[in-house]
Amino acid sequence: MRTLTFFNHAGGVMKSSLTRDVGHTFSQAGLRVLVIDLDPQANLTDWLGVSDVAPEQTVYGTATRGEPLPSPASAHGLHLIPSDVSLALAEGQMMGVVGAHLHLRQALQAVTDQYDLVLIDSPPSLGQLSILGALAADHLIVPVPTRQKGMNALAGLSEAMATYRKLRPDLTVALYVPTLYDARRSHDREALAALRGMLRPLASPIPDRGAVWNDSASAGQPVGVYAPGSPVHQDVLRVTAEIARAVHLNVDLPGVNA
Repeated sequence: MRTLTFFNHAGGVMKSSLTRDVGHTFSQAGLRVLVIDLDPQANLTDWLGVSDVAPEQTVYGTATRGEPLPSPASAHGLHLIPSDVSLALAEGQMMGVVGAHLHLRQALQAVTDQYDLVLIDSPPSLGQLSILGALAADHLIVPVPTRQKGMNALAGLSEAMATYRKLRPDLTVALYVPTLYDARRSHDREALAALRGMLRPLASPIPDRGAVWNDSASAGQPVGVYAPGSPVHQDVLRVTAEIARAVHLNVDLPGVNA
């Protein structure tokens, strides 16, 4: 079982979208995929069409008391441990518990025979839940928008990685993913060039095609369900293949050229 956490302390950088759609693509390729929503805003949960989540369905008990993972929900071929606004209370509870930041990693060890891949959607912060998600990962996948916002976040990301590696020296960034890229804007082209000079490995950029991403989220469906064959779906297939290569995941993805 491989565990990947989509991580960036900035919000609106496509962490939840990529967790949902990369996870769905891998599941359609035959992998057993568990996705975990660590964000109390619950966008991943909502964007998979799951609602009316009770606190005991979230990772609250795992994060604060070291309990086993709750039974997952099913959505579009994925297993999902959903989130709810009540998960925000875990931030305060975890601070008084020694070793709480490793609770999720320890709980995942009990399900290694049930899944091929676990994808974690990290909150847009550097709080306790973000540390929980980062330290549970084998690798981080870091979306970075080709905007000033993305460039400004890099210093914080670097500091966070240095801190996390004190507890997990083996933790690495498997892939940086440029997002929200609009080749018509000179600023985006300059930002992408700067990212190519600073970050490795760097995926090819995901174009800013907001309508399909937004509409699929409103429909509670992955892009591969909502708009199969669309340019956005091709973007999803491409970045999923790049992530598979980055983490040496041996999987054949339908519709992707080798």
